[in-house]
Amino acid sequence: MKRSKIIGVGSYVPPTIFTNHDLEKMMNTSDEWIVQRTGIKERRWVQDGESTSDLALHAANEAIKNAGISKEEIDMIIFATISPDHEFPGTGCFLQAKLNLPGIPAIDIRQQCSGFVYGLSIADSFIRTGQYKKILLIGAEVHSSGLNKTPEGRDISVLFGDGAGAVIVSECEVNDENKDPHIISTYLHADGSFAKELWICAPGTGVNKNNVRIDHSMLDQGLHFAYMNGKKVFTNAVKRMCEVTLKCLNNAKLKPNDVDLYLFHQANLRINEALAERLEIHPDKVFNTIHKYANTTAATIPIGMNDAVKAGKLKPGMLVGVAAFGSGFTWCSGLIRY
Repeated sequence: MKRSKIIGVGSYVPPTIFTNHDLEKMMNTSDEWIVQRTGIKERRWVQDGESTSDLALHAANEAIKNAGISKEEIDMIIFATISPDHEFPGTGCFLQAKLNLPGIPAIDIRQQCSGFVYGLSIADSFIRTGQYKKILLIGAEVHSSGLNKTPEGRDISVLFGDGAGAVIVSECEVNDENKDPHIISTYLHADGSFAKELWICAPGTGVNKNNVRIDHSMLDQGLHFAYMNGKKVFTNAVKRMCEVTLKCLNNAKLKPNDVDLYLFHQANLRINEALAERLEIHPDKVFNTIHKYANTTAATIPIGMNDAVKAGKLKPGMLVGVAAFGSGFTWCSGLIRY
């Protein structure tokens, strides 16, 4: 049976660390306040003008190396990001040029924190049809250049970091579904009625009636910075991630504790703790990176996957559960035999 599997993982975060104590000098916050509410202790922010595709290139090269393939074997790029290099074209095209892989398709997707799992589902579907054989899937973000690093932006700016994660998804034959590595399933959802509970208003064509994407008044109002209804996001994240994880497991006739390791999206440690409690799984089954990287949206799951491999927490043959929740609202889950 033709399926797909992950054959290589890579990640990259900028070298410069910004601790909560560094943020205390920029805005009215404290290490205690941030850790208590989010679990975040530090994050990485670019300092040398690195773009999103620059970070992605590092992650991609590591994934290619770990997969044991040549880059020329890649026949498609899927790039998940909400912090593109430019308004257009898609950042996948800029990465493609840096990899020197002309001619193959490059797709950008904007599913925010759910981007990696959405991209995994797309890659899996393309490979199952036989149209492509080896797909480079990237989640990468440079948030630091778009944060309001003043007291007014405190509640959101402390949450986000920069980073990139990548996987190589390859075709495979599965003879034993209980042993052979493969992507078992993915489940995707969205509810646009919550779109403005976590969003950036401007620039855009839906901002006002004057046919202007952005002007000085929008900048003065801070409409180009993210807005979040924190309480509503938290409540929905726990509920939806739990629902979609159980849906994924139930359809596979599995129970939460049958999974060896969970790689949940890293937005808030309290969300993941609540999710583990609802699923009745031991906290050790959840691999978290939120404390050292903060929220890198589309990059959190592949970064976590690579860190888990390096830490010896993720090994071949393990059953892995992934789930994410993000603006849109979007939410998703997946089950992988690694």
